[in-house]
Amino acid sequence: MSINVDPSRDPFEIFADALRAAEGTGIKDPNAMAVSSVGADGRPSSRMVLLKDFDEHGFVFYTNYESRKGREIQANPNVCLHFFWRELGMQVLVEGPANPVSDEEADAYFATRPHGSQVGAWASRQSRPLKGRAELLAAVAEVKLKHPGRVPRPPHWSGFRISPTRFEFWKDQPFRLHDRTAFARADASSPWETSKLFP
Repeated sequence: MSINVDPSRDPFEIFADALRAAEGTGIKDPNAMAVSSVGADGRPSSRMVLLKDFDEHGFVFYTNYESRKGREIQANPNVCLHFFWRELGMQVLVEGPANPVSDEEADAYFATRPHGSQVGAWASRQSRPLKGRAELLAAVAEVKLKHPGRVPRPPHWSGFRISPTRFEFWKDQPFRLHDRTAFARADASSPWETSKLFP
């Protein structure tokens, strides 16, 4: 499916078209994206997460705020999201500051998660050293005993919303003469400025 990346279009609409097309291919986790953050030492790090919501206000994913990415994003909210859909011959970069979602929004999403995933949010001390799998399984068993039914959202588990200040749409073309279109703005209240980039 060809995605219309016309510079006159709204980049959120273009992204929505691309995500729908990716979903239509039947690939697993079409909402998978790499999230890149920067540590206090200036070193970047990336990991794959799932996009859980997006609209004109931004792109939302959830995580443990005490994880490496959680700590890095809270210290430096400037992040980059990277979507790659081989089946479409397309990549999308989204850059912008991340802000915490509201407690109400996080609670509502957490309530939709499978019970095992809710338990895991409590049991996993994400990004910290683990002696062995037995330690993790023991923590899971402890949480299950404590919360046999409804599991409340941990205070350290919530979401980030990235408010885009830059989009880049990359479309595969023959002979590596790819099509790259950038949309940039100073902040959420500014108009988009568009440009084409050499591949």
